[in-house]
Amino acid sequence: MTTTGKPSSTGLTLAEVRSRTELGQTNVMPSDTGRSFWRIMQANLFTLFNLIVGGSFALLLVLGYWQDALFGFFVIANVVIGVAQEFRAKLTLSRLAVLNAPRARVMRDGQVAEIRVGEVVMDDIFVLSAGDQVTADAVVLEAHGLDVDESLLTGEADPVSSPAGRELMSGSSVVAGSGLARVVRVGADSYAAKITAEAKQFSLVRSELRSGIAKIIKWITILLLPVGAIVVNGQMQAVGGWAVAIDTGLWREATVASAASLIAMIPQGLVFMTSVALAVGAVKLARHEVLVQELAAVEGLARVDMLCLDKTGTLTEGRMVLDGVEPLGSPDLDSASEAVLAWMGADRNANATSVALVARFTSPPTQSPVRAIEFSSRRKWSAVSFAGGPARGTWVLGAPDIVLADVPDATHALARFAERATAGERTVVLARSEVVLDPPVELADGERAPEPELPAGLRAVALVSFREKVRDDAHETLGYFREQEVELCVISGDDPRTVAAVAREAGIHHDGPGFDARTLPDDESELDAIMREHRVFGRVTPEQKKAMVLSLQRLGHTVALTGDGVNDALALKHADMGIAMGSGAAATRAVARLVLLDGQFSRLPRIVAEGRQVIANVERLAKLFLSKTTYAILFAVVFGALLWPFPFLPRQLSIVDGLTIGLPALVLALLPNIQRYRPGFLRRAARFCIPSGLIVGGTLISVVAYAYLGGADAAVVQTTAVITLTLTALWVLVILSRPFTLVTSLVVVAAYLGLPVLLFIPVVTDFLQLGAPPLELVLVAVGASIISSLVLEVTHRVLHHQ
Repeated sequence: MTTTGKPSSTGLTLAEVRSRTELGQTNVMPSDTGRSFWRIMQANLFTLFNLIVGGSFALLLVLGYWQDALFGFFVIANVVIGVAQEFRAKLTLSRLAVLNAPRARVMRDGQVAEIRVGEVVMDDIFVLSAGDQVTADAVVLEAHGLDVDESLLTGEADPVSSPAGRELMSGSSVVAGSGLARVVRVGADSYAAKITAEAKQFSLVRSELRSGIAKIIKWITILLLPVGAIVVNGQMQAVGGWAVAIDTGLWREATVASAASLIAMIPQGLVFMTSVALAVGAVKLARHEVLVQELAAVEGLARVDMLCLDKTGTLTEGRMVLDGVEPLGSPDLDSASEAVLAWMGADRNANATSVALVARFTSPPTQSPVRAIEFSSRRKWSAVSFAGGPARGTWVLGAPDIVLADVPDATHALARFAERATAGERTVVLARSEVVLDPPVELADGERAPEPELPAGLRAVALVSFREKVRDDAHETLGYFREQEVELCVISGDDPRTVAAVAREAGIHHDGPGFDARTLPDDESELDAIMREHRVFGRVTPEQKKAMVLSLQRLGHTVALTGDGVNDALALKHADMGIAMGSGAAATRAVARLVLLDGQFSRLPRIVAEGRQVIANVERLAKLFLSKTTYAILFAVVFGALLWPFPFLPRQLSIVDGLTIGLPALVLALLPNIQRYRPGFLRRAARFCIPSGLIVGGTLISVVAYAYLGGADAAVVQTTAVITLTLTALWVLVILSRPFTLVTSLVVVAAYLGLPVLLFIPVVTDFLQLGAPPLELVLVAVGASIISSLVLEVTHRVLHHQ
């Protein structure tokens, strides 16, 4: 962006602010998330599939055959479900934000002004102090012990010292000190906007169930046009030809028969029941503190074979714990040293690392210190000085390579520090000097205290080691995934040695330090080679994390990624399954497919179990629905080619579908199932449904042909067809309901008992327009159904054991 002049030390004037605002140099964030609601509606509503099914539904209503238009419910339900899922994902993305600070403090006309984030303009001067969030990219002008936390952006756990001249990224926050910084990038050009721009782009979760069902619908849609032409012509010819049908009005009956034939080909309830199974899974997971952002995500984790883990906030709790104390120069730590460590841990200005000391050291010195110097990430040390008592002198706690740099005879301490650092431990040194520091002097207004210096005569007392607290449930959860043959990969922005140490403690087998991502190549093939061999990475940037996920996908893996920082957002977006911690950044939660609301890593096995249940049950449903599609296509082609009347009214087919598929599907979709996921559900479904559908279709065609050739009227033929199709199709249900449980047994028995209800209750028979077939036809229908059931059973056993 261009600017209209540099700001003075007093900040921009109101005229300069107005000028930049008119030029569009404001910090307003872009909000585009892809498709509009109207485009989402168009994509889900205006399809060839909906045109044919919806057209049949509308035509039957216009002709007054509302009883035969029951299938229209599924058309409406499928459109509503599709639009709702996409629009909900769009709304979630629209709330994605890296910046959560509602206000920013800037210098204008020599005065500090508090303004909305969107009102910040180019060249504004931020007034920063501890607790502030940096709301636009800025360069530090003045710094007074300014330490910035960039962990949500980079994954680096330690605060970063930010002297004058250093650039601050939007989305980082000030944890210590104060300073002034000039805004250099705003709005869409800022780091916060760029890191979320790609994440905000709309996309649906990768779902084998959804893509498989979409392929099925595509194939059926392609078949509908040619088969539909055969069906319509056949039904018109069956009533005497096109001319006769139009002249006599019989085209109405032919139209109803054609609609029945076409609608029978469409697995209307499959999409609906799949959505029901996923929705119930989402509700069950919500009871276990897992938020499902998109229904298809319920099945996602069950398909994963590579789980990528962030370190901070995922494997660890994000806090430090005391790991051990190694005395230097004596076998044990003396009481004075323990008291000083207790004081440093209890100090109200203690940083996150020092606070961990209170878990072991609880008795500080009784006297008050004469001076305390709080920790600074720039200095890398803190200090406290006592004027009397056993703890008399000055005690320094900090980085050994800084504190002991000028201390003679510190070789052993530094060597031990190097060994611990190589092992990934976070180690500081406690050093003591006999020098007592002078008390702090009062400063005049605007006067800055001089930078403190290390006291003379320091000697190393002890090395104090800390480690990040690994989640209590991490070891067991990771063990579960190893048992399930899911590979584990740790990707973090932290030091590779620290990452490797945490990975080992969490139970991930890894020797040596982690791979330093700063040496990762840009070339995709070279990156793929590294990703094939290595599983622990440190110093990873957000762009690299995304590239690593894409690399694993190129290598054939289905990738899940957990994370809690903004630095994880891009990778979460491109992973097959993005999982965010509930305590993580708002941007990360918005882009993730699943959110662990309580941050419990141990929820993941439950998600896998729920996903497996959904996948296994939907596969069973697909076999049930697609068997019907297969025999319906066979009916349509044969009866259309032979110019025979279609042997069903739409309402009769709807009721038979309800008995043999619809009502049982409501139960089968929700049954417990722990079967491990196997890829290729569509291939297995086709292997079952094609032979099953051909057997059922061949049986019905044979019985109907016998009835037509015997001179039976339409109502008798239709009744015979209802008996034959119900009994034959129910054996498909019997096969798919195994292994039998009390629930599945009751479902099958209830479905069989439904047939007498159709045939013997007058209200039902009148509505369905069923006749009373002679005993001969009933026996033929029942006998053919028994033979068909035996053939189905043998075929299933042969194919199942191949």
